[in-house]
Amino acid sequence: MDPLADPLPMTATAPRPPLQVLERLFQLYPAMFGARFLPLKLGVYQELLEAHPEEFTKEELKAALAAHARSGRYLESVAAGEQRHDLQGQPVEPVAPEHVLHAIMELFRRRQRRGKQDPRPWLIARVAAAIEASGLAKDAYLERVNTRDDMALGAIDEAFAQVSARAAKNEALRRAYQSSGKTVAEFADMYGVAPEAVEQALAAA
Repeated sequence: MDPLADPLPMTATAPRPPLQVLERLFQLYPAMFGARFLPLKLGVYQELLEAHPEEFTKEELKAALAAHARSGRYLESVAAGEQRHDLQGQPVEPVAPEHVLHAIMELFRRRQRRGKQDPRPWLIARVAAAIEASGLAKDAYLERVNTRDDMALGAIDEAFAQVSARAAKNEALRRAYQSSGKTVAEFADMYGVAPEAVEQALAAA
């Protein structure tokens, strides 16, 4: 080799695949990257970079967290309205309604692609539960989620109709119960329903 020749350039270390990075994150933070998936707090990417500057590159950490957030189990936790958690597994803030809706719609589309059964009833039920959890009226909810997706908008319309019908039914049940003079057990027996169902309806009303 010519001693005067330019030295060979150093080969950059190839970024680790997302699975390897996620395995390391599990070792560091088993509460958040273990068997149970929970929504991560906002800003966790930057927090991990600052806490482990020698452990992860920006590119491989970003790819690993993106893969984690696209997983079915993670999307299920967001769609269910779980709280966002810090790296120690402590709840810190609610998931925003628009993020819940996005997760529900992504899971719905995956169910559509599998094509085993019509997932629309599942979609409406999940959107209705998300609406009730948000506590928002229709106009406020639409403004918050800010979607132009026709499928999502149609689901929101159906879900609000379902929520309204359920609220009206619960209110009618509450009034019937109050005017009956019966205990919950007696009222439930009279109408042939479980006492727990009556209590839930009364609480919702």
